[in-house]
Amino acid sequence: MTLGYLFTVLTTILINVIAVLGLNIILGYAGQISLGHAAFMGIGAYASAILSTKVGLPFWIAFPLAILISGFIGFLLGMPSLRVKDDFLAITTIGINFIVQAIFLYVPFFGGALGIGGIPKPKIGDFTFRGGYYLVIVSAIFILGLIFSIKFHRSWAGLASESIREDELAANVVGVNPTRFKLMSFVLGSAYAGAAGSLYAHFMGFISSDDFGFPLSVTFLSMLVFGGVGTVRGSVLGAFILGVLPELLRPLAQYRLLFYGVLLLLMLRFCPGGIASLIRIRR
Repeated sequence: MTLGYLFTVLTTILINVIAVLGLNIILGYAGQISLGHAAFMGIGAYASAILSTKVGLPFWIAFPLAILISGFIGFLLGMPSLRVKDDFLAITTIGINFIVQAIFLYVPFFGGALGIGGIPKPKIGDFTFRGGYYLVIVSAIFILGLIFSIKFHRSWAGLASESIREDELAANVVGVNPTRFKLMSFVLGSAYAGAAGSLYAHFMGFISSDDFGFPLSVTFLSMLVFGGVGTVRGSVLGAFILGVLPELLRPLAQYRLLFYGVLLLLMLRFCPGGIASLIRIRR
């Protein structure tokens, strides 16, 4: 195992962790089922790629703008999603994923089937952040996202979101506005996904619509359920473990979705609290 390969795997895993932390805000805190999380990662990736390649903005400006754009679109798409619940919400978010992916694929402005290439790495002067240096940037953003997620979980807004997850009617009776906090969770979760997408775009240097399809949304959900829905450490553990497993089981790569599906069923049946719940028991 070369050092470059290790940096690549760690960078990919941390980008996935950031995305899963966002999904945890939507599903784990607010209890809103989302099977279209990859779409918002794609929005962040394409926004950052276009701002960098077509507008000429550096990473340091394109990255925060991509987060804002993803959060704003999460707000727009979250509004109609609030009118449905449970299975209907899951179906709606799946539809969002397919629609966004189709826009990237068929609209020439987004590169169409050819995607967008030539996405630059972050630079300061003549120094380019590659390999381990890019991993430092991703690690710093991951730490910031982790701290914000913990702070949000412990805040009044986090408690209000969890009250909606447990019993929306009771939360409404005691003065918690379900619409407001559901929408907040969609915006924050979309912003996290947008940050992950932007980092992914500048890491890979090339993106296409296939990178952000429905299978990726299933992967994120699998990571969250495996680690522990509603817990920060579960989000991190799930993304790390299921990020490493594909590297160890490369000969079975074509069966990845089958593996994740079986894993989801087993975890929901025998360990609904995820890996995080086992750690808590041991303590």
